[in-house]
Amino acid sequence: MTEQIAIHTDGLTKHYGDVEALVDLDLEILPGEIFGFLGPNGAGKTTMIRTILDEIRPTSGSASILGMDSHQKSVEIRKHIGYVPGDLAMYP
Repeated sequence: MTEQIAIHTDGLTKHYGDVEALVDLDLEILPGEIFGFLGPNGAGKTTMIRTILDEIRPTSGSASILGMDSHQKSVEIRKHIGYVPGDLAMYP
């Protein structure tokens, strides 16, 4: 029996005009693995997360979460995922 991949990207790419935020990202994370996205500002960490959660569309490539296409099944995926952006601020 094969283990389902928790997060899978295949050639995930995102351009903002001439700026390449993500370039051909291939990634597999298995259930139970701990994986950190580390890098300086502008490295593409938030872009990658927002792209696999279908908050923004990739320029090319694809992503799946729990075996579901992240664009076609985004509503179902959001039932299983919690995401708190780093720039979240609450003001009185």
